Amino acid sequence: MDYKFFNIFIAMANHKSSKKRIRQTETRNEGNKYYAKTMRNALKDIRSTTSKKEAAELLPKMNSMLDRLAKKNIIHSKKASNLKSSVDKHVNNLK
Repeated sequence: MDYKFFNIFIAMANHKSSKKRIRQTETRNEGNKYYAKTMRNALKDIRSTTSKKEAAELLPKMNSMLDRLAKKNIIHSKKASNLKSSVDKHVNNLK
């Protein structure tokens, strides 16, 4: 099945407002993907760190990033707090 045709068929808009809504959704999806990927990379960096000093420097930046993403509804607020908690545990267990 030709997926390109399938996507156009699903997103076929009949009204001006629905066409605009499709454009807005595509733009927001691109931005959200970027922020989510950036968050995952930052989490990977802090979790792969073995130095407590280095991790302690990265921790406030990580926490503020998670709070910002939760505020913008890119991730759920409870997911942000769960991630912050697990990263805090990791940093506290480092030597």
